[in-house]
Amino acid sequence: MKAVSILYRAMAPGNFTYSSHMAMFMGFTPGDAACREVGVNPKYGKIFRMSQGGIAGQGKEHFLLSGRNIIDGFGRIGYRTLGTGAVGWFNPDTETAENLIGDFQEFYYPGNTWSLQQQLAWLQERLDVKNEAPVFVFLNIGETHVPYYFDGAPWSFEHNPCVPFCDNNDAHESRRRQVLALEWIDEKLAPLLKTFSRSTVLLCADHGDCWGEDGLWEHGISHEKVLEVPLLFRLGKT
Repeated sequence: MKAVSILYRAMAPGNFTYSSHMAMFMGFTPGDAACREVGVNPKYGKIFRMSQGGIAGQGKEHFLLSGRNIIDGFGRIGYRTLGTGAVGWFNPDTETAENLIGDFQEFYYPGNTWSLQQQLAWLQERLDVKNEAPVFVFLNIGETHVPYYFDGAPWSFEHNPCVPFCDNNDAHESRRRQVLALEWIDEKLAPLLKTFSRSTVLLCADHGDCWGEDGLWEHGISHEKVLEVPLLFRLGKT
């Protein structure tokens, strides 16, 4: 992932999956408010800007889109829009998921938060189909989400070390597991990132977690550690 760009410390636009993704799908990606650089600070200049939503900013947007959101916007200009999400907010069996996934031409929900390999296989199968249209790909990865589990991890997915209002949480174990999950993800993502080596790529988290700071655990609360996320991005051709 570090081959994409330097790593920025950014603040997410929401404190849980749904709110943060709804904001990002409107172009409000994580950012650093003190920076004057397109993409690093979406207030200054957005990577994706909706023509009828939000301010234009002081810089120049990378993509200017029209429609209900950026997915619909890319679809309107001829892109294939493929998406896959691992956490429950993307479950198509729920009505709430419609706002997140309804504008994708194709969407895959694997059924749990530790199915990155199945998600990547689903994406690759579609990318292998010969088609001259450009592609917009969205991938929500669940392995770094609580309970910080990945396929083959030497611990059970049934044990969650980061549970709100629980007396048996473990910050050290939460950190250890999430780092190992991220290293596992980094290796699995390499082929997909190579496929888009000349394209615009945005890598970020939608939120963080509290690990005991101020007596708080997990996310869904407006705390600095919940809003603090990593951001890497590369701007390709528009």
